[in-house]
Amino acid sequence: MAAALRLDERPVHLGLGAAAEIEPAFPSGEAAMQWYMDYAARHAADGAEGRLVSLHSFSESWDAWEMHPAGAEVVVCVEGRIELVQELEDGSHGQIRLSPGEYAINPAGTWHTANVEGAATALFITAGMGTQHRPR
Repeated sequence: MAAALRLDERPVHLGLGAAAEIEPAFPSGEAAMQWYMDYAARHAADGAEGRLVSLHSFSESWDAWEMHPAGAEVVVCVEGRIELVQELEDGSHGQIRLSPGEYAINPAGTWHTANVEGAATALFITAGMGTQHRPR
């Protein structure tokens, strides 16, 4: 029988043919961006249909914006409170406040970031192909 794994340590890739693959351990700090690039290379054949399922805890607001051009991202708050900030087509910003059990969707191509007061944990289901980042 397989051992239980922690989603915050070993994300899961959902791929073609209803596949579910355990990903390598997720690093902290600067190595995280390389992990995402390696993830994209590992699953390039799944194209826009692949999804990364991950769990992250935050103790401060994000210092960058991100955008997923290949598909929508589902964000589920599981602990604490998190405020998603989405950049709208007219350049204005919309906020969605999430408490445990609540979720929001970042539409494909929408730049987004997050504000965190205290600590929060969120589950992400992400169409990661082509993800872009920019400073906040």
